[in-house]
Amino acid sequence: MPNVLKHTALFLGYELRNSARNPVWPLFGILQPLLYMLMFAPLLARLTPGVPEAETLKQFTPGMMIMIALFGSLFVGFGMIMEIRTGVLERLAVSPVSRPAIVLGRTVRDMIILVVQALLIVVLGLVMGMRPSLPGLALFIGLMAVTGLFASGLSYGLALALRDENGMSQIMQLFALPLILLTGILLPISLAPQWMQVIAKFNPLYHAVEAGRALFDGRLSDGSVPLSFGLMAVLALVTVWWSVTSMRRLAG
Repeated sequence: MPNVLKHTALFLGYELRNSARNPVWPLFGILQPLLYMLMFAPLLARLTPGVPEAETLKQFTPGMMIMIALFGSLFVGFGMIMEIRTGVLERLAVSPVSRPAIVLGRTVRDMIILVVQALLIVVLGLVMGMRPSLPGLALFIGLMAVTGLFASGLSYGLALALRDENGMSQIMQLFALPLILLTGILLPISLAPQWMQVIAKFNPLYHAVEAGRALFDGRLSDGSVPLSFGLMAVLALVTVWWSVTSMRRLAG
């Protein structure tokens, strides 16, 4: 275990230095949520007369943060496929370094970038007038990080299993869009037909968004909070375990 921690810290430092050399890519990752905040949130506020824009932002911003957690981490595996193809990852896997550390260093890097991106979205929301509960906001950033860990582990697991960009892209498009539409990030899912509301209950991201809205309102004891933390923690453990196991298989 000490070797895993030591090597994870080494890989984390290496990956962070690589990200610092190309800071433009993490910024591109939040461009779409930023545009939604600037162009869609004011439109949504006009559709709810009588509700202050600040309250609309408190309902809208958690969905944007979950969108970053999902899409910001779901595509990190493409870089790993390139390393598999060039043989870089295989050489690392057969070296004396800890195999889990190769994946864990990357996933921790992804979580750190997500938290920075989340803080930028929150700053924009504050400038636009949003005033969330501070303890709720801190808890939600933690939930967002766990959600990103789940998506990152899934992406690395798929990359190691498929080793093909086209197949990975098709699978992601097949599942990511329905998942995000059934979260109610743009409009509350309560406006949807009954059948969509029933299906949404089986979507873990829906519960994460609902928990975010409760936390931003300061309802820290809302039932959606422990439910979403539990669901995302279990899913994150499963996907990270899968990617670590796949890395061990790569080493043979």
